Amino acid sequence: MNFIQYLLAEKINQHQSSTNAEREYFCSVKKQSLFKRISLALWRFGLFFVFFSFVLVMVYRWLPVPVTPLMLIRAAEYSEAGIAHHWVSHDQIANSMQLAVVCTEDQNFLHHPGIDTAAIQRALDEAEDGKRVRGGSTISQQTAKNVFLWPSSTYLRKGFELWFTMLIELCWSKERIMTVYLNSIEFGKGVYGVEAASQKFFRRPALALSREQSALMAVVLPNPIKYKVNAPGGYIKRRQQWALRQMAAWGGKLDYDYDPTLGLPRKSSKRKRSK
Repeated sequence: MNFIQYLLAEKINQHQSSTNAEREYFCSVKKQSLFKRISLALWRFGLFFVFFSFVLVMVYRWLPVPVTPLMLIRAAEYSEAGIAHHWVSHDQIANSMQLAVVCTEDQNFLHHPGIDTAAIQRALDEAEDGKRVRGGSTISQQTAKNVFLWPSSTYLRKGFELWFTMLIELCWSKERIMTVYLNSIEFGKGVYGVEAASQKFFRRPALALSREQSALMAVVLPNPIKYKVNAPGGYIKRRQQWALRQMAAWGGKLDYDYDPTLGLPRKSSKRKRSK
């Protein structure tokens, strides 16, 4: 009798061991299947994002940008201000305004590939020395952020910013980047683009802006909610005079086929333009 009980116990143990092994096997298969499904979903999302972002960049290479995420966010924050935004073409923006933002925001705009590593390093060095912290973002990066993304300092948003910066530098001319930038940038509560700002603050079209007006509008861009074009304080007036000196040193005109910082014609000046 004891022998029979022993055999039955062994049989039960073998069955339990087999059952446990099968359970572990099926759990492993389920985990692998879940991992494959997640990987496939991420792969499909990545392909869709690359395709969609490329199509969007190509559309905006030729067509005006009607609205940006920042406009919608600000409209929710300042509902009483509304949205003043009037798109104009590249040849309807004063050259002095284009020069002013290059001199104040991104003096290497004509020859960097979208990212200015030297400017980023200078900003980091100044921050370490305890000086006023300056941004290292180029006009191309600001355009990518303003048109396609949301205001944030997360690494995810920065990663998307670099991606869109690369795309617009690849697909757009420098003239087109400048056109989109000046038509989308925020100049105050509810005021977007150089045409709307010029009409609001100076009662004139963007093409008729003077050097002084262009410099004043350019120097408020780092913080257009804090600094006012129509009520400049002492700091903004000093920045305006600095910008005017920079514009004069540049030669008083922005020539997209010639970069005075290099003293040579731009290598990409023969690239097909989209304004």
